[in-house]
Amino acid sequence: MHQQGPISPPRGASLRTRLTVPVLAMCGTLMAVMQTVVVPLLPDLPRLTHSSPGAVSWMVTATLLSGAVLTPVLGRAGDMYGKRRVLTGALGLMTLGSVMCALSSDITVLIAARALQGAAASVVPLSISILRDELPPERRGSAVAMMSSTVGIGAALGLPLAAMVVQYADWHTMFWMTSALGALGVTAVSWAVRESPVRQPGRFDVPGALGLAVGLVSLLLGVSQGGQWGWGSPRVVGLFLVSVVVLALWWWRQLRTDQPLVDLRLVTRPRVGLSHVAALLTGFAFYANSLVTAQLVQAPKATGYGLGLSIVATGLCLLPGGVTMLLFSPLSARISTSRGPRVTLALGAAVIACGYAVRIADSRDLWMVIVGATVVSTGTTLAYSALPTLILRAVPAEQTASANGVNVLMRTIGQATSSAAVAAVLVHHTSLVGGAPVPTLHGYLLAFALAGAVALAACAAALTIPGDAPGGTRRARGRTRGARDEAMEGA
Repeated sequence: MHQQGPISPPRGASLRTRLTVPVLAMCGTLMAVMQTVVVPLLPDLPRLTHSSPGAVSWMVTATLLSGAVLTPVLGRAGDMYGKRRVLTGALGLMTLGSVMCALSSDITVLIAARALQGAAASVVPLSISILRDELPPERRGSAVAMMSSTVGIGAALGLPLAAMVVQYADWHTMFWMTSALGALGVTAVSWAVRESPVRQPGRFDVPGALGLAVGLVSLLLGVSQGGQWGWGSPRVVGLFLVSVVVLALWWWRQLRTDQPLVDLRLVTRPRVGLSHVAALLTGFAFYANSLVTAQLVQAPKATGYGLGLSIVATGLCLLPGGVTMLLFSPLSARISTSRGPRVTLALGAAVIACGYAVRIADSRDLWMVIVGATVVSTGTTLAYSALPTLILRAVPAEQTASANGVNVLMRTIGQATSSAAVAAVLVHHTSLVGGAPVPTLHGYLLAFALAGAVALAACAAALTIPGDAPGGTRRARGRTRGARDEAMEGA
């Protein structure tokens, strides 16, 4: 039997207790910053590292692959061995990767370092599980919404920050800065976050972890490299075949083992399974916004639509979206409390679709580009804030980290698929500008239409998720309040 964590901190809570939510939010933002800081470097890294553009692209691919594999694995480890312990380890690996990047210009070392940083993808699901264990219900919704929003906030902050460092300082300086921030995050978590007593004891499923790793790496490697290697090439087809076979065998074994890495019996429940489907579709729709906006505003003016902006200016265009995510996260928590998280998720997906409608209507004027991108970010805030709340309501307390890890994994698969789909659309719609192939405005509009259609599919998936039984939430609150009163009397 697992132990039940504290219901609520006393009114005169210590400074450490009051800083739990800000510290975890800082770590989530730092994780997102770490994932995006390398983007402005990509055009110059072949020259700086004396390597090919294909090799440099692995600095992004390695982080994607390791994050996809490690998120559900570390989530399960957190449920078993302690969420704060695993969270600190993930932040430590992220920081070590930054130090390695700061000390080296060798592309092999840099790729290995970025793979280590992929462990940070587990920060958000682990932190959400800690918040469930440590906070009372009346504070939990807003804290989880804030934690979910840190992904977008960090991405919006990371791009202009990295662009300014790259433009005005040596590129290694950026990684020294993230190393210092990572060390601060490890220290802050060790000091301010208590270890949760909620555990699910058992034996770690090593064969399940290895099978999931092989299956996911084969799938995501094929998706991310399909455009470069050729979708019909033997390598890509072989990777997809390996992925299908291995994941099918992995699924079969997970249903038959006593202590699986991922409890697929939970996944087959409509409230959990449909939440994962909605996460995949929302990840696809959200990621196209950042990918396409950055390319569109940097396109040369000779295209007739491009604005010819610098990398720094491009990052600043995305900054309002990050600020909006910060401001709207409390609203999403209130909607989830009053109407239920599935309504918040459906509303968020619909708002994302509206944002892409704005982009299709006008993508020539800078202010309209910023408005459209900000509307998409607003919808992403609502959707991403609702997804972990849906998972928290549908799974036992001792399985929240692993279940949220799978949900984040589905977002990652959606983002990888979005990247491949957008690239395929833009490659097939190009024109020569100054002798170089450049995507046409029609190609960008098709990418917006595709992302908007996927957002509407996410909205439909959200509306099919079963809601709470009438009065169920109210009864749950009454039980929680009664348990809290008993705990206070006992104290």
